[in-house]
Amino acid sequence: MTTTRLYLIRHGQTAHSAADRFSGASDVDLADEGRRQAECLAARLAGAPLAAFYCSPLRRAVETATLVARPHGLTPTPVADLREIDYGHWEGLPRDEVLARFGEEYAAWGRDPLTGAPRDGETGLAVLARMLPALRDIVQRHPGQAVAVVAHKSANRLALCGLLGLDSRTYRDRLDQSPACLNIVDFGDEGQARLVLFNDVSHYADPLGRGLVGGSAAPLAPCGVGVAPSPLGAG
Repeated sequence: MTTTRLYLIRHGQTAHSAADRFSGASDVDLADEGRRQAECLAARLAGAPLAAFYCSPLRRAVETATLVARPHGLTPTPVADLREIDYGHWEGLPRDEVLARFGEEYAAWGRDPLTGAPRDGETGLAVLARMLPALRDIVQRHPGQAVAVVAHKSANRLALCGLLGLDSRTYRDRLDQSPACLNIVDFGDEGQARLVLFNDVSHYADPLGRGLVGGSAAPLAPCGVGVAPSPLGAG
């Protein structure tokens, strides 16, 4: 059986994600801590047999992908459909301000983030409709190889739900994606997806990545500074 391995990565920390601001379509840069996180992941994956790198075209994803791809001598290919969910008129706002100004809209979105969206924003269904075909296309281009994709918190969570047959309506409550985390998904000959590693940040403590696809992640530890579980709204 031919197995294609997908290394699905979230970009490193930004000033918006650290401050719990909604930053989906907003094109923000990595913070210094985000660069350190990406460099830890780059050291971890330096020996992995990665054939190609793809990323969202947003700067925080491009920079993360560039840092992780550097030891492999590869240049990431931006793919528009890997971009983060668009939060519409919430973009750039802190969660507290959204709750204060748009409480009813936020509550409705929280009840159904799959078909609901902020005004001028994007539904989870719309993200699935572009993210899943993009990932399937990348996997089909590289049969029997390993490839890396750097995307975003909500986009990754929705994609994992879709690939694994999970209830996508619960992606915000059931799944997390920490900055510069690593997920590994294997695809068989028929395209069936098998989750091997989820939301792993053990490279913060051990950049050499011992136990890369082991049964459980190492405890969270700082790479530069401590990192708490990521805010729900950060992209």
